[in-house]
Amino acid sequence: MTELSDLPIGIIDSGVGGLTVMDELLNRMPNEQFLYIGDDARCPYGNRSPQEVVQFTHELISALDKFGVKMAVIACNTATAFALEHVQPLFNFPIIGVIEPGARTAVEKSKTKRIVVLGTSGTVKSQAYDHAILALAPDAYIHGLACPEFVPIVERGVYKLEEADRVVEKTLVPLSDETFDAAILGCTHFPLLSHFIRKHLPAGTELITSGSATADMSIRILDELQLQRETVTARKSVFYTTGDPAHFELIVKDWLHIEDPMVEKLVL
Repeated sequence: MTELSDLPIGIIDSGVGGLTVMDELLNRMPNEQFLYIGDDARCPYGNRSPQEVVQFTHELISALDKFGVKMAVIACNTATAFALEHVQPLFNFPIIGVIEPGARTAVEKSKTKRIVVLGTSGTVKSQAYDHAILALAPDAYIHGLACPEFVPIVERGVYKLEEADRVVEKTLVPLSDETFDAAILGCTHFPLLSHFIRKHLPAGTELITSGSATADMSIRILDELQLQRETVTARKSVFYTTGDPAHFELIVKDWLHIEDPMVEKLVL
């Protein structure tokens, strides 16, 4: 019988964006095994209704439950905003999202407490970051900007090309009259565009991603529950996608630098 501590940590996302969170978890938690599910077939979630996002998130967490995990990370801001509180009571393992850790980091790093949130339409409309930030810093000023074209660029794998630079530049134009010193990349796909985003934001702007803060929270929870994996074996993470495994594998290789990732098709 497998010890509970030896079970993998599950990660779900609307597509490949959660790999940016997984990258941090891999680096910070060298003893742990990971199981990732990307719902590429139904990506993006940002323009979905809250009801759809809750349904999809429940399906993905249920899949993790069947595989067997000791905790789950919802590495999708839209799913965190709409579904985290719905799914947490339904499963017997801890489930965390990426919004609260990202908000906390932004408040810590922003000197002026004037913070921009770049996200999907769904995340920005939910005002989940606004609520999380204001709970920590009631005097903060938050400006949300929906960036609906960012996720498709990343999912198509063209996030390093000139096309991506043009889309980022056009999308960020509305911020030209804003004053801020921190910008939250409020979608886990967005760090793959960070080199272009930084280029078109004011010099010195702190770019906040959720990966490191989410790793901090994951480590703390495993410590509290005494679920750290003590045995060190050759680690093999497993990836599932509801979309095209070959395309998904290319992005895993590029972003996580895993030479021969185990990528399988998942039919929900």
